[in-house]
This record gives sequence, structure tokens and C-alpha cells, in this order.
Amino acid sequence: MNTTQAQNGKDRRRILQREASRHEEVALHSGDSTEFMPLGREALEVAKAWAVIGIFLIIGFAVVEHLSLVLKPLTLAIVVGMILGMVAERMGEFGIPRFGIALILSSLVMLSIFFIINALAEPTATLIQSGPSVLEQAIIRITPFLERNPWLHITPATFETGPMSMEKLLENSGSILGLLSTSLTPAIVQGLIFFAGLLLFLYGRLRLRRAIIMAFPNRHQRLLTIRILNAVEEVLGYYFATASLMYLGLGVAMMVIAYFGGLGMPVMWGIFAFLSSFVPFLGITLMTFAVGVGGMLSHDTLLLGLLPAAIFFTAHLMMENLLFPTVMGRQLEINPFVVFVAILFWTWMWGAVGAMLALPLSLIVMTIAQELFPDRKTVPQLPG
Repeated sequence: MNTTQAQNGKDRRRILQREASRHEEVALHSGDSTEFMPLGREALEVAKAWAVIGIFLIIGFAVVEHLSLVLKPLTLAIVVGMILGMVAERMGEFGIPRFGIALILSSLVMLSIFFIINALAEPTATLIQSGPSVLEQAIIRITPFLERNPWLHITPATFETGPMSMEKLLENSGSILGLLSTSLTPAIVQGLIFFAGLLLFLYGRLRLRRAIIMAFPNRHQRLLTIRILNAVEEVLGYYFATASLMYLGLGVAMMVIAYFGGLGMPVMWGIFAFLSSFVPFLGITLMTFAVGVGGMLSHDTLLLGLLPAAIFFTAHLMMENLLFPTVMGRQLEINPFVVFVAILFWTWMWGAVGAMLALPLSLIVMTIAQELFPDRKTVPQLPG
């Protein structure tokens, strides 16, 4: 009897082992293999996947930085061409040929940049010539304020010897001018690449657009690509048209502030205010600081010196937080932290051009993400 019970127990254990093996094979074939995979192996697989992505990103960023001399003007040309895409469509409706549209729009962009450079040339040359006297005057004006704050440990002797002396500052300013002069040739080359790229992009925009659409095999993907391209051009065009008008008004306001605030060269201040507004956060910060320094150099009292900077900062703050959201609406809002990180990253990669491209690139990525992953809207169940 005992032998029979022992044999039955062994048979039952064999049956249970077979059932467990069969369930394990079924789970493996059905794709639910994670239950039987060791945790260490699964963690290594995840780490391997993220390591491949990280290596790819590092190599990609290295290539972007290494080819910055060519990629900066080409990227800027593509972004500007996409901004002008809606204008090119309207001009095409009037029967203007594609090459004529490309030539007209690229020429207008070139003339606009030439006008800005020409308007800034004379004030900048005057500022460079009077740089030593302005710097000396700034030290004389700021020294009493610094002496009233002993915790700064700055005295008049600080500006006579050491790294903050007048001779050292003039020497550093000379090296900065030398650096700017050596950077002039790459800037000219990049300018030529930009205008050539913009002209050719506007001329072949429709062909390039068609090639991108037809690169996808099925109809659904092609329709999605068309929607993405249309949405990107619409967002960039609408944003920059509205922003340019508002920032132009801010530049005019800055000219008035500079004129009545006693600052020299009001046209230069207005152009700087217009251009710096296209770089969020950093542009307004640098512009307010520059206006504050210029005001302190132009007035004897600290209150009158900081008044133009306070008025400009208030006007810019009201425009960015009241007028701009009202006109643009909520659909183009981007997380401020994401914009700040993008500005820091692209400024580190490509300098001033990267700072100007940070917001357009963020808008492009945001628009593509919204089209690829649209918000799911609940459809009400209507009675039949």
C-alpha cells in the first residue's frame, strides 16, 4: 500500500512538472518571456539600448559641432525659407515663376540684413573710437557707488593696477577687436552660404517637399507628412510675422526711450532692442543691463540712470506676458524651461546664431510632436 502511494506521488509530481514546463513554453512562444527572464539580464538589455542611443547622440552632436561652419548658415536658410513659405505660396498664385519668387524673397532678406548692418555701422564705429573715454567715464561714475559698499573690496587703486586697470582693460579690448577681425572672414563665408542656400531652398522648395512626401510608402504616412509640413510652415510663418511686428514696435519704443532718456544714438538702441527680442530670456537680460549701464553713464544720479532700463523692461514684460499671448493664443505656448535649456544648448553649440535658432527649432519639434501624437478628444455618444 505504501509502495503504491509513493508511486502515485511520484507520478503526480511528474505530471505537475510537465504542466509547468508546458506553461513556460507557451509563455515563451506568446511573447510573455519577461516573467522567466532574470532581472540582471533584463537590466543589461535596457542599459544596452540606452547606451546605443547615448552613443548615437554624442556622435551626432560632435558632427553638428564639427560642421558648424556649414550647418549654421544652412539651418538658418532652411528656417528662414520655411518662414517665407506662406509668402511664396501667395506669390505663386499670381503666376510668378519659382525662380522669380526665390530671387525676390532672398533679395528682400539680403536688403533687410544690409539695412540693419548699415544702420549699426556708424554707431558701432563711434562707440569703438570713444571706447577708452567711455570706459574711463564709467569707472569714474561707478567708483563712488562701489566705495559705499566695502564688502565688494573694490577701491580706486583697483582700477590703477591689476587685471581691472585701465591699461589691462584697453589691452583686452584690443584683443577682442583682433578676435572680431579674424572672425570676419568666416562670417562672410557663412553669409554667402546662407544666401545661396536660401535662394536654392526657395527655388526647389516644392520639389523637395514632394520628394519628402513620396519617400513614405503608404497613403496614411504621406497624408501625415503633408499635415506636418503644412503645420510647421504655418506655425513658423504666423509666429515670426506677429513677433516681427511686435518687436518692431518695441524697437520704436526703445528709440523714444533712448531719445527722451538722454541716451546717445537712439537708432542703435532701437535696432538692438528689436534684434535681442528674438532671443528669449537672454536677449531681454542683456538689453536691460546695457540700457542700465548707458543710463548711468549719461546721468549723474543713479535713479535717473536706471529709469530708461526700468521703462524698457516694463514695456517688454507687458508685451511678452499680456499682448503677445493674447495675439498668438495658447496653441503656440512652449514650456519656458524647455526654451531656456534649448537656448543654452544651441548657444553653446553655435554661438549667437544658435541662440536665434533655439526658439524656431523648438517650435518645429513641438509642432511635429503635436501632429504625431495628437491629444485624444472624447467624442460624445450621440443617440441613434
